[in-house]
Amino acid sequence: MAKTVWELDKAHSYVGFSVRHMMVSNVRGVFNDFDATVHTEGEDLSTADIVVTINPNSIDTRNSQRDEHLRSADFFKVNEYPEIVFRAHNLQHKGGEKHELQGEITIVGVTKPLTLDVEISGPAKNPWGNEVIGVVGSGSLNRSDFGLTYNAALETGGVLIGDTIKLNIEVEFVKKSE
Repeated sequence: MAKTVWELDKAHSYVGFSVRHMMVSNVRGVFNDFDATVHTEGEDLSTADIVVTINPNSIDTRNSQRDEHLRSADFFKVNEYPEIVFRAHNLQHKGGEKHELQGEITIVGVTKPLTLDVEISGPAKNPWGNEVIGVVGSGSLNRSDFGLTYNAALETGGVLIGDTIKLNIEVEFVKKSE
């Protein structure tokens, strides 16, 4: 069976996250520079070979001072580790549009398993006659598992930055070839 290539439609895609701030609210952010490649056997998504690359230098939390700190040696060490990479190897159908996507994510040179709950819509035809699929994903990881342990104790107890990072992903792919 021929391989199908699905190309990321960056104009209709988003990679975001949130983390607890001062034990009372959440800070949200996005990565503005990312890419993904998906190869399948025909249109069988269960055979998907998925690689997502994220440029941590493109982090945007709507606060330039915080973003610079996140790029520093306290966090993403962007000069030493210019990519975050997620490689997915197992997509399990859970009914309807619901799936579970399992793989490994590498952040600052540390690789750990990551499971995402995903909803896959399509395939459908866009107004230009191209076949497209949409994927909405969510999951979480602990930043301390990757050695990202910078923090500050609060006078009232607790810490400045939570350990759990919630991931929010919305991506669209266009079928390019078979």
